[in-house]
Formats: sequence, C-alpha cells, structure tokens
Amino acid sequence: MPSSTFIRAVPTTTRLHASYPSTKALSLARFPSLPPVTRSLQRRYQTVGTAYIQPKPRSRLRRFLGFASITTFAVTAGFLLGAAERYRSLMTLPIPTDEETLVAFTPSDELAQSVEEHIRNHPLSVSLREDPAYTESRPYLKIPEQIRSRSLTAGTLSNSKGIVVPPVAFNNKETNTLVTIFYLGPNVSGHPGLVHGGFLATLLDEGMGRCAFPVLPNKIGVTANLNIDYRRPAMANSYFVMRAQVVKSEGRKAWIEAHIETLPEEGQEPVVLVEAKSLFVEPKQAAALGDKLHKFAN
Repeated sequence: MPSSTFIRAVPTTTRLHASYPSTKALSLARFPSLPPVTRSLQRRYQTVGTAYIQPKPRSRLRRFLGFASITTFAVTAGFLLGAAERYRSLMTLPIPTDEETLVAFTPSDELAQSVEEHIRNHPLSVSLREDPAYTESRPYLKIPEQIRSRSLTAGTLSNSKGIVVPPVAFNNKETNTLVTIFYLGPNVSGHPGLVHGGFLATLLDEGMGRCAFPVLPNKIGVTANLNIDYRRPAMANSYFVMRAQVVKSEGRKAWIEAHIETLPEEGQEPVVLVEAKSLFVEPKQAAALGDKLHKFAN
C-alpha cells in the first residue's frame, strides 16, 4: 500500500492540556505557616535574579572632608593635651611671697639704681609703707623667672628704656584700693617723647585687674569692658602713679575705676593724665584653675 494510507489524520483543532498547580497553590505549599499578608509581601519582593550593581566611588570632596575632619580632631586633641601638660608644669613652679619680691630686684645700671632709690624713698612710698592697712609688693616679680619673659609688661617691656624697674604696688584690702608707682623710659612712646596711649591703657587694664581679683569669688577674672579718657599727654622718662579702686562688686563681677597721675615732687600737686573705668568678670570655670593663677596675677 502506498505509505499515505498509513498516515493518521489528526484534527488541527485538537490541543493537548496538562494540569499544573497554580502559583497560589505553590506559594501555600512553600509557606504554609505564613499569614496571607506576609505571603503577599513575600511574593512582591521575590525576584528570579538580581544583577550586581557596582557601588559608586566616593567623590574627592567627600574624601577630602573626611580626611580634614580626622586631621582637625587629631590636631585639636594634641593641642589640648599639650596645653594641659604645660599648665600642670606651670602650677608646680614656686611663687614668691610679697616680702620676697621686695628684695628680688637688683638694678642693672646707674639709671635703674637712681630710679629704684627715688621710688623707694619718695614721701608717697614712705607714707604708704608706714600705713599698716597697706601691703607692699612688686607684682611683676611674683611671676616665676622661668616664664617671666613671656609676659608683655613683666618681660618684654621691662628694660632700661621701657619699664625701667619693676613697679612698686601698695594694696589696701580693707578699702579695695591699689596704688602703684613706676617709671617709664623713652622706648614706650607713640609720638616722640610721649608715652603711647595704648600702653597706658595696658597698664591701667593690668592694674585694675589686680585691684579686682581679691573681691571675686575665686580671685581671678578677665576684662569684659574698658573705657579710657585721656586728659593730658604723658611724658616719657617720667615717674607715674596709678590709683585704682573697686567701686562695686556683685557675684562674679567687679567694677573698677582708676587713673594715672604724675608723681609729684615736694610742693607740687599731682596731675591726672588718664582716667579709666572697667568691668571684670570671673570665668565660670575659674574654680577648676586652682589658686596659683590668682597668685601669679597678684
């Protein structure tokens, strides 16, 4: 027979059907214990495959900022540790008493010797020295010699052409007044022959602080305000007197008034050259500094 007789005709409309479990049935079979909501979330976030995504490298700016932050932290920590070490070493230095400062200075030349004798024997010095209410001292010499050169007034400007001899101070703790006698040479001038106004302000600020500290709770403070009125020129190569007094104190604050005048010779009246008013405030951290810083300043 021809081969065509053995071919079985199959209708083209016939389809083969297979029975497969539904996706829902598979899900229930795989996670039978999960509640419907959890299974729904599980389906939502399942993926067949995940492509690897290369992370973006950090920008140069971010890397620089990170490096700068680490460097700043390291430098600051080192600075604070170094400052703490220096402060600890400073606190171990011996501080002379008021009496010791009176014999600690030796004039280095004829000018210093002459100035020293004139201040010591002047009638104002003699009268204050004989008054039991006043205590005599030389504050610049209370700063230990090892660190005195770092002080503007007690170190840098203390020489034969500046502050020729350490000023002599008389302090009255009952009235909170301070009288300081000193001599200024030619190298602290602004205009030739005239003491620089800024330097006079520095001396006033320093003297008023020394007057204010004893009335503050922890005996130390900083200048919060300073007002200066210049009345007359202050001539270089001359003797001067600074008078300061506490006019009001309240908690961590002290208000001071002061002026600088000429040191009068016999038969003369003093001439007021500069007047000042100031406010000193004790830092909140003053109690942690101890009392040696107060001794340096006084």
